[in-house]
Amino acid sequence: MRSHSYDDVLAGRRRKKVPEVPAEPGLVVEDPASGFCGAVIKIEYGNVVLEDGKGRHRVFPLEPAGFLLEGKPVTLVPVKTVQAPVKQVSASGSVKVQGLQARVARDSRIWVEGKHDAELVERVWGHDLRVEGVVVEPLDGVDVLSDRIAEFGTGPGRRLGVLVDHLVPGSKESRLVAGVRDENVLVTGHPYIDVWEAVRPGAVGIRAWPKIPRGTEWKQGICDALGWGQPFEGWQRVLSGVSSFRDLETPLIGAVERLIDFVTEPTTEPAKEG
Repeated sequence: MRSHSYDDVLAGRRRKKVPEVPAEPGLVVEDPASGFCGAVIKIEYGNVVLEDGKGRHRVFPLEPAGFLLEGKPVTLVPVKTVQAPVKQVSASGSVKVQGLQARVARDSRIWVEGKHDAELVERVWGHDLRVEGVVVEPLDGVDVLSDRIAEFGTGPGRRLGVLVDHLVPGSKESRLVAGVRDENVLVTGHPYIDVWEAVRPGAVGIRAWPKIPRGTEWKQGICDALGWGQPFEGWQRVLSGVSSFRDLETPLIGAVERLIDFVTEPTTEPAKEG
């Protein structure tokens, strides 16, 4: 005669495992206790909401073997969701390339007027430039632009993008670049006296950039007006206030984006005559 404990063990071995079924919206199941049959609407707080053919809603706890699916017991479980990886964005707003190895530098270049311009472009667009293999170089003023272009020697696949400060009608800068007539050179610019002013005032903790009288060196005038000390100290304040393109004025953003597009645009070498 078998003991009750041995019978219990055998019963446990013979018991069939109730399958788990994801509670997908629209899945029709029945609550065996009440006979309520309906489609899954949602799961909340450990319960499932069912809706029958008449639009009535009932809430039932998610218990093991708590429902019938096509007449057979099932355990409803929450639908597993796979979280999409969060895309990291660079300071310029582009999707960041993970594990980036800088591309070999192109022959094309982007020139900016000075060291501060180069550092600001690197701060916001540095990731994009390394992806594309574009080098940014300070020009040390547009006065030497024509000579530098001639020395560089442009051509298909060897383009120049030039960013100029204070590029407005009638300015010295606009007159200097007016003579550039090279399809492999694109000059863009912004209307601000200096690239400092292309940083939004709020990013550096001021309401507006001070107006500096003619004849006063602009950067020193700004530092004197704001109590920032010497220009090198003022520049550190400006640069540290920039973390992304949102800290820059729109004309500068558009000008730099156009230059990057221009120097990275695929070019076709002219066919050689055989």
